[in-house]
Amino acid sequence: MTESRVEQLREILDRRVAVLDGAWGVLLQARGIAEEEWRGERFRDHPRDVKGDPDLLNLTHPDVVRSIHQAYFAAGADITTTNTFTATSIGQADYALEDAVYEMNLAGARLARAAADELDRPAFVAGSVGPLNVTLSLSPKVDDPTYRTHTFDEVAAAYAEQMEALLQGGVDLLLIETVFDTLNAKAAIAAALDVAPELPLWISMTAVDLSGRTLAGQTAEAFAIAVEHARPLIVGVNCSLGAAQMRPFVEELARIVPTHVSCHPNAGLPNAFGTHDEQPADTSRLLREFAEDGLVNVVGGCCGTTPEHTRAIAAAVRDLRPRRLPAPGRAPRLSGLEPFVFGPDTGFVVVGERTNVTGSARFRRMIEADDYAGALEVALEQVRGGANVLD
Repeated sequence: MTESRVEQLREILDRRVAVLDGAWGVLLQARGIAEEEWRGERFRDHPRDVKGDPDLLNLTHPDVVRSIHQAYFAAGADITTTNTFTATSIGQADYALEDAVYEMNLAGARLARAAADELDRPAFVAGSVGPLNVTLSLSPKVDDPTYRTHTFDEVAAAYAEQMEALLQGGVDLLLIETVFDTLNAKAAIAAALDVAPELPLWISMTAVDLSGRTLAGQTAEAFAIAVEHARPLIVGVNCSLGAAQMRPFVEELARIVPTHVSCHPNAGLPNAFGTHDEQPADTSRLLREFAEDGLVNVVGGCCGTTPEHTRAIAAAVRDLRPRRLPAPGRAPRLSGLEPFVFGPDTGFVVVGERTNVTGSARFRRMIEADDYAGALEVALEQVRGGANVLD
């Protein structure tokens, strides 16, 4: 991202509510693309089915991808997302297309960049870095809580490959979105700081139900604390829920984060068939209320939304003042599943020191022996003994 575009984006975020584009899946499904069309000539003899892999279309049908960018920009979007939501080696393993990941991201970024640059107004490209089909915080084996299919370094490496290509393709910022596991997001942050430190970060969580927690169990405030070390330009909420259900979590973020806040909800809750029925007038009315109440700096759409939703949203928030950023808090803030904020009335804080390889020979032996179940028990013993914080 050039320095001028950085400043243009910041100026817009400070002056008015910016508009993100909407969903991709609903538009691609509506086109009825057949298996042979998804493959194109290059992947005609690929040994595995590829229909339903949207990121492959960057290579086999770039005209379709570019037309969707153009449709959202024509509807009034300020920011478009690249068609790269699942374009990592881990995500593309389902289609045996790991070797094409770099090209998918490079092409996806270039298509979005071209659509943005043909406009006669400022328009921006967010490199879409979606969640994975693996989680670092939770074990897929109920009988082995220490088991993981991938390591943190492997997840970070997969994200780094994606982000390097997005950077080369000309994106303006990286959107780490639909975060259901903050440890996965931290791997993405580590990758971004390594291969694309010049790109601003936008980090958006998804609350899986009305509890407002991620799949890994973290609250919105705890999530915000867990990623603030990355100094993101924007923090927000997207997916899983409609705007009406998201409001409490957006309010929570708006109250505490010293950066811009975004919300791009689904078009309501899914119906019995798994599709979304909320109409543009309803989604836009709810997001206008968010803006009028000073909760958001960026609004847009996620699953089930279309250019018609984007057009209604853009009209609804036009010329509204964005949320005013609060001053950064000075109190130390930590988080696990819940936030832990040091305040005047906190009193003594008990720190458990036994989960430390330099301070506990017993704990070090467990880590060296890959006895993570035993190491976890050491941590639990300290929490049960009254520790507020683990070292």
